[in-house]
Amino acid sequence: MKKRESKVLKKLKAGENVCCFKINLSNVQVAEIAAMSGFDCLWLDMEHVAQDWQVIYAQNLAAKAYDTDVMVRVSRGGYSDYIKPFELDATGIMVPHVMDAEDARKIIRMTRFHPYGRRPMDGGNSDGAYTALDFDGYMKHSNEQRFTVLQIEDPEPMEELDAIAALEGYDMLFFGPGDFSQGIGFPGQWEHPELLKARELVAATARKYGKFAGTTGSLANLDELTGLGYQFVSTGADVIGLTGYCKSLQEGFHSKIRKQ
Repeated sequence: MKKRESKVLKKLKAGENVCCFKINLSNVQVAEIAAMSGFDCLWLDMEHVAQDWQVIYAQNLAAKAYDTDVMVRVSRGGYSDYIKPFELDATGIMVPHVMDAEDARKIIRMTRFHPYGRRPMDGGNSDGAYTALDFDGYMKHSNEQRFTVLQIEDPEPMEELDAIAALEGYDMLFFGPGDFSQGIGFPGQWEHPELLKARELVAATARKYGKFAGTTGSLANLDELTGLGYQFVSTGADVIGLTGYCKSLQEGFHSKIRKQ
């Protein structure tokens, strides 16, 4: 049987840009609405959000129904924490706070099959079509059509950025400006020279070693980010939209009431 291929990897390899949307809410309908809207990828979070694995599984099914990739940011832990999204047939994982080259090597070893790593093998879950995929086909599809993202969001790994970028077996470096700003002692100062320098360097280094570059952004700075070489940009989140919509409604309501 033929398994679904990654839309994200197809677009990135073709030199196109990928539009991603972050899901914080534990609701299948939210993921379905976002997928219906045409986003290339949904970012589900297990680092900061207390999601149940069944929620992740259901949201991933909703996304796949509309040919939308899912990237799960995993919590830092053992190999089971890293590979479980793959076994639920998520298209990609993002590992936060990669601190040095040795850390990156361990992640690749845990999340990729031979020859890149030693990911523990099962094949009896959704990613292996519940054993319907043959052994070699299962390994090949996972290594070629599922992506691993290393998140650079601290100043410490910048010293080994070239060594990290040169490693084989992963696909993308993802710059996280929020924690990076805190790491350099200037939380929330998005235009700080050290942050801007790091953001530019991560993209340049990723491309230098044949990797893709991703980050968070907005429509306001999208041109700047793509100009730096970021092909994968997460441009919004469900909680931002819902919070803004609710706030605008209640402000509009009270403004009209005051005018009566």
